[in-house]
This record gives sequence, C-alpha cells and structure tokens, in this order.
Amino acid sequence: MIYQSTKVALALLALLGACTTQFNNSTPLQPEIATGFTRKADVVTHKFAVAAANPLATQAGFDVLKAGGTAVDAAIAVQMVLGLVEPQSSGIGGGAFLLHSAAGEGVVAAANVQAFDGRETAPAAATEEMLLNADGKPLAFHAAVVGGRSVGTPGVLRMLAQAHAQHGKLPWAKLFEPAMTLAAQGFAISPRLHAQLRADPYLRLDPTARAYFYQANGEPHEVGHVLRNPELAAVLQRIATEGVQAFYRGEVAEAVVRKVQQHPSNPGRLTVSDLANYQAKERTPLCFDHAALSRVYRVCGFPPPSSGAIAIGQILGVLQHTPASLMSPPTGTVDGTPDPRWLHLYTEASRLAFADRALYVADPDFAPAPSGEWQSLLAPAYLRERAKLIRPTAMSHVMPGVPVRAQLSSFAPMLGQPEYGTSHMSIVDGYGNALAMTTTIEDAFGSRQMVKGFLLNNELTDFSFAPRDAQGRMVANRVQPNKRPRSSMSPTLVFDKATGQLVMSVGSPGGAMIIHFTAKTLYGVLNWGLSPQQAIALPNFGSVGGPLVLEGGRFAPATLAALRERGHEVKELALTSGLQAVLQQKKHSQSVWVSGADPRREGEVMGE
Repeated sequence: MIYQSTKVALALLALLGACTTQFNNSTPLQPEIATGFTRKADVVTHKFAVAAANPLATQAGFDVLKAGGTAVDAAIAVQMVLGLVEPQSSGIGGGAFLLHSAAGEGVVAAANVQAFDGRETAPAAATEEMLLNADGKPLAFHAAVVGGRSVGTPGVLRMLAQAHAQHGKLPWAKLFEPAMTLAAQGFAISPRLHAQLRADPYLRLDPTARAYFYQANGEPHEVGHVLRNPELAAVLQRIATEGVQAFYRGEVAEAVVRKVQQHPSNPGRLTVSDLANYQAKERTPLCFDHAALSRVYRVCGFPPPSSGAIAIGQILGVLQHTPASLMSPPTGTVDGTPDPRWLHLYTEASRLAFADRALYVADPDFAPAPSGEWQSLLAPAYLRERAKLIRPTAMSHVMPGVPVRAQLSSFAPMLGQPEYGTSHMSIVDGYGNALAMTTTIEDAFGSRQMVKGFLLNNELTDFSFAPRDAQGRMVANRVQPNKRPRSSMSPTLVFDKATGQLVMSVGSPGGAMIIHFTAKTLYGVLNWGLSPQQAIALPNFGSVGGPLVLEGGRFAPATLAALRERGHEVKELALTSGLQAVLQQKKHSQSVWVSGADPRREGEVMGE
C-alpha cells in the first residue's frame, strides 16, 4: 500500500488542510525582466561545445576548451566572466550546483556522475526568527533582501576548487585570465544588463554599486559603455595566484563581513569564521529512469538541498501514468504550443510534485528524507498512486503524499514565497567529460551589496520566512545555523540507460520555474523528438502549486479557454527562462553535439 492506511491519509488531510489554500495561491514572480525574443538556430559541433548565458562568457569557455582544458576548466573561466558581465545573476559572491560526468572507456558513463554542492550556508549566528519583523510576522520580501540580513556564506569558489582538483587539466591561475583581462580593460554593457540596471529600484541605494553601475544623475550607463572593474580584477588575481583561501580568509573575507554587518538599516550576521569554515560538499546524484520513443533514459539531477531533480522526476513519472504520451506534440518549432489536454495533465502532475516539495525538501543534513531516502519520492509505485489523483478537471486541493515506509511527517508545508535569480551553463569537452552547472546570487543583483567589485547574494531568503505554522509545527526549510536553503536549481544530465552514454546536458535560471523550464526541454527533446533549440524556444508554462502560468503572448485564446473550462486559474506572465542545452546525436554515422541557447536572453553556443 502506498498510503499506509486510511487513518494516516485522513490525519494528513487534517494536519495540512489549513496550509493548502495559502500555498496554492503562490504565483511565481520572475527574477529578471524580459528583454526580447531573438530566434536562434541549433549549433552543431563535433569535438566540444559550451553553452552559456553571455557571449563573452561562452568565448572564455571556448578558448579554454580549445587550449585543451576540461569541462570543469571551462566552467571556471565561464563563471568568472559571468560574474563580471552578467552580475545580476551570479558571481563569486554566490553559490552553485555542478553536476559532472567523467569519461569512462571512451564514453561518458552514467555511473561516473558526481554532484558538487556549492550552495551558500546560513551564518552560525542565524536564528529561526531572523526573517520575521518585530511583530513576529514575515518581512516583506525586499525588506529582507536589501542589505546584510539576507547574505549567506558564498560557496561557488570552494566548489569550483573541489571540482578542479578532481577534474581540472589546465592550471587554476590560467582559468582566471579571461575575466581578469575583461575586468581591467573593460567590457561593453549589454542591452540586457542595461535594462536590468534601469529597472532595479534598489541597487542605487548602495553607494559602491551606484558609483560603478550608474552615472552621476542616477541613470545607468548606456548600452555599449565600457565598464571597467579594477577592484574585481585584483581580487581575481589574488584567487588565481593564492587559491580560494584568498577569498575565504584575510582582506577579502574581512571586507565582505564589514559590508554585511555594517549595513546602516538591515545588518546581517555573517562572520569571518563563517567564511573560513565553509566547505563545499560532494553529494550522491539523484537519478531516475524515463521511457520515451522506444528508448529508456537515465536522467540524473541534483539531490536536496535542491528540489529540482525530485520535482522533475515526479512530474515526468506521473505523466507516464496518464494519457500524456498519446497526445500529439506541439506543431511548429517555435510558435507551436502543447495540446491543452496535455497541459492539464502536466499542470496537475506539477501541483502534486510541488505539494511534496513544500513539505519534505530541505537541507538533508537538517531534514531527513521520508522513509530515509529521497528515492522514495520517485518510486514508480508511489508515482502511479499519485497519478490516480488526476481528474478531467483541476484538483481543488492538492495534498502531499506519504511514500512507502514513510511516517506521517511532523513538518508543516512551506508556504509559497518568491524565488529568483541564476544562470546556467552546459559544457562537453574533447575528452568525453560533461557538466551542467547552475549558479546564482538569487534575486537580480542579489542583496544589492557590492564589495571589492562583486555583488553579495541574498540566498537566505530562499529559506521559509515563517519557521512554523499556526499550529506550531516546524517548516523543514526554516532558517537554522550553517544550513543550506532549499533551491530549485536543476542542472541535469541525461544518459542512454542501455549504454551509459551521455545524451544531454540541460538547465536554466528562473526561480521556482526552473523546474518547469528544464522539464519542458527534457520532454520536448526526449518525448517529442525536438532539437534542443526547438524545445528551448517552445512557450514556457507551469504551476508552482497555484495558478497555471503561461508565457505571455505565446498561447492562443482557445488554449486559455480550454484550460479555464477544466477549472484552472490561468495567468500570463513574461517567463524569462535562460535555458542552455547540449544534445549528442548521430548524423551520418558520426556523433555530433547539437546545442541550443535560450532566445529570451543573451546566451550563445560555441564549439568545434
């Protein structure tokens, strides 16, 4: 039996019912504004490929691969440049998840997948109540974000150093050269960065950021303005020559802590000890099988504290127990949209997944998995039972499930709240190694605190602001000292189950909608036979537990009407994904890489 007994199920309903309505009302706000849609073509390469969110970052990765570097080498170069030219999304003041597959006997084998966790941690002095106001109520989102309160211990550099020690080939220092050169000599402000600077109401409040990004009149520097960052160049030079200790100890660490603790109105609790003691972690990837088009794939993603692989696996798994596979794929390659009947099934599957996510998923060092293992939430029998809850019309209430051998959870579901930022890169090298890496400072421009040329994250607002519910039950993803906040980042590697050979690397930014952006692309390629670029360009859609949100202007009125007839609350928003994907295909008996970058952002693919 999947549900232990009728008594357990009824108890769960009674305990969680008070929380369901609030959770289901959540509408995902997007971390970055929309700045257009530029149609792009698939890029076909033979030796290697790098897909990243900015052309300058892609070029840096290409140069490293061309020089004989590995996928990890290229990722380090890409990340350092992204932090400079796309500072709203990621940087050395933030964190990342890196999923890596090493070459094995001439192929990239599913057995060689590693998950490197560079997620930020809460300060040792953090408390459950730190995101509450004086009345004990959750702070308004940006009241918590802007300042030092929201800053977690950055982890991306420690994580990259750990991955480089295992999989790097070129010298560490060489990988910083592209970013150091651009920081010292300057780079042209892109249209997207300019638009983000103009739209953001908080970044100007920080004197350091204002002096760097804005003119004397408070307007951002124009598109094409050459922006130089000698402070960041100096920091990168020190990290390149001295190693990551140059960031986590000494002058740089002390400057970060001063910035956080001395904010005039919203100070934080980060200390030099938090930085000195930070450790990246290697975790066991979370993998599941997915059957499509007469082929079985092994899909590997990131385990908790990410909720991405669990949610994607649940959505795809539940859909396999519905008529979804019998429905026609979207017509057209860019403007086609899924059948409204398919969208209904997908939405209900995702609402089931997000109900489990709200109850169970948090830092596994603080919140154990139900039945002792996260795979219990992906068990085919469990997903088959969950699929039986889907009806022809939208469910009015969506409850978390109870997997096999799991006890009734004592946690309260986390209520919906905003999730933001990030950037993604997918890279395959000439040696047979591959990676998917999603990197973040959370909200656009993070905490809006700039120090030594880089921005600090606001990752602590990924914790539940409310640590307990009205009945006093704890939320799994509440703030605790040294804890990692739950994430939606979903770097994903796909393999042919029969051969172990890599099929695909994919991921996206986009807050909680990352899960849907990535799932859409996986389904489009694996189930509908689309190319990466075609799947990426498909209209975005999804629900994080509440309304079904559709990419504005991309769906026909008849589709919206059909979904509303099934009982869905439908909203249209600018869903600005930033997907990157690399797919291995056979063309004329040769293996080639076919890659795509999101037309909604500045991403670009290069390779050889």
